[in-house]
Amino acid sequence: MLDIKFIRENKDIVAAGAKKKRVTVDIDRLLVVDDKRRELQLTIDQKRAEQNTASDSIASAKNDTERKEIITRMQGVKEVLKSEEESMQEIMKEWRSLMVMVPNVPDMSVPDGESDADNKEVRQWGKVPKFDFEPKSHSELLLANDMADYERGAKVAGFRGYFLKNDGARLVWALERFVQDRFMTRDGFTPMIVPSLVRRESFVGTGYLPQSEEDLYKTQDGEYLAGTAEVASMGYYMGEIVDKKDLPIKFFSFSPCFRREAGSHGKDTKGIFRIHEFVKYEQVVLCEASHEESVRLHEELTTNAETLLQELKLPYRVVVNCGGDLGLGQVKKYDIEAWMPSEKKYRETHSSSYFHDFQTRRLNIRYRGEDGVVRYVHSLNNTALAMPRILCQIVENNQRAEGSIAIPEALRAYMGKDVITRTH
Repeated sequence: MLDIKFIRENKDIVAAGAKKKRVTVDIDRLLVVDDKRRELQLTIDQKRAEQNTASDSIASAKNDTERKEIITRMQGVKEVLKSEEESMQEIMKEWRSLMVMVPNVPDMSVPDGESDADNKEVRQWGKVPKFDFEPKSHSELLLANDMADYERGAKVAGFRGYFLKNDGARLVWALERFVQDRFMTRDGFTPMIVPSLVRRESFVGTGYLPQSEEDLYKTQDGEYLAGTAEVASMGYYMGEIVDKKDLPIKFFSFSPCFRREAGSHGKDTKGIFRIHEFVKYEQVVLCEASHEESVRLHEELTTNAETLLQELKLPYRVVVNCGGDLGLGQVKKYDIEAWMPSEKKYRETHSSSYFHDFQTRRLNIRYRGEDGVVRYVHSLNNTALAMPRILCQIVENNQRAEGSIAIPEALRAYMGKDVITRTH
């Protein structure tokens, strides 16, 4: 959420940012409602002050007649105040609904564009493999090597359901130990297992609600199933003031994840690239209110993710997301996309974003600076590893002509072998 003072003083900048993000929001209406809110709040404050003064006057009244006159006068003030407070509740309802729709202002370096097709490549790493045979898809490879079962997955869990088994399961567990080892020893990160069943406040605070409600699973008790460990991690310090000396606070968070994939009908229906249930390790960071610090940490988190892909020897590219492919709260975002031989294109494995104080203002996470001023911290997040999606790129890039799969060197010690082949 942006500061209403910032919105009032920078109306054109905020409107231009919304336009760049392709977000429809009525800034003019918000400012009209905010004028009403401010005017009504002033009269309410005045009447409350009048009530306080009257209370003192009643206590010090010279006689019953004077006391009754004050009480009678204040009964009228009380009725007007009650009416104004009821009006304020209605105004605040509209004010809040408009405020949560105002997007964060994207960084100047964010390219203009409508969708992910307009994202701009920043760099590439690794050599795209050249096969002397027609490469199979990850879906075919997992089935051929008895690593997955989609039919029984659909029978048990419905559309996009899956079972991973044998070396499919072992490969996921190997990846988990691999990423744990890399981050458990990395300075500054606090490892956490976080809830995936989360109350609405954290979803609103992180910006997933109300805009993305259709993509979330909701329980009969009103909680939601999270699609990323970011949501619970950001809620950890909700409503608190943290010590500046502890910043930056870095979480290495794990949770099961769930997404309805609403609007993706017909996309990636085979295999495990786009599924409803998965697991993620997430990097989540809180830092001081400094654009320069946010930018520095954004690059650091992106480098962490790139290093993992480099160790896995997966060719990838980094793109900077265009305005139309940014979420409501993101100032800037990189997607990291690893090569998919069967599709002859790069597909996303990681995303890396920073938000300034958009999320923390909603979640009320602050710190006290050395000057004594309380400020909202800045927030960032970046995927450490999402599974089983990354299996798609691993098996496709390491496939062999006869159908076996070479295990990346970084995972061989965890797997206990070098090659995956079907044994029966």
